[in-house]
Amino acid sequence: MAQDPNLPDMRIDADALYREETFTDLRAGSIRRMVPVTREGKDDPSRPAFYEGHATLMTQRGPLPLQFHIEAGTLEDALAKFPDLARQALAETLEQIRKMQREAQSSIVVPGAGGGGMGGMGGMGGMGGGLIKP
Repeated sequence: MAQDPNLPDMRIDADALYREETFTDLRAGSIRRMVPVTREGKDDPSRPAFYEGHATLMTQRGPLPLQFHIEAGTLEDALAKFPDLARQALAETLEQIRKMQREAQSSIVVPGAGGGGMGGMGGMGGMGGGLIKP
C-alpha cells in the first residue's frame, strides 16, 4: 500500500517507551507513573520515571478534567504534592476560561450599536439583527 506523503508519520519511537502505572483512591483522582522501558519492555534505569496527576471536578456544566505534571522522585512524594498541584491546575484552568470569556465578550459587535461607516448596517436592507465577530 502506497503511503500518502500528506499524512503524518505514525511510528512509535522504540527508544522512548514508557509503561503506565495508575494509582487511585477512586475518589479524588489518580496519579500516573510513567516508567521508562527498553524496546524489550524491561525497566530502563538510564531514564527517570515521571508522574502526572489527574482529577475531575464536577461543575454545573459537566465534568472539568484536570491534568498536571508532578515533579517527584517517588510515589510518596507525588501523593504529598497532589493536592496543591491539583488546586493550582484548577485555578489556572478557571483563569483560562475567564480569559476566553472576556475575549469572546470583547469581540462581539452588535449591528447598529457602534459607529462604522454603514450607519449600523441600516443600509443593508434589513440584514442586521445578529451578532457579528470581526
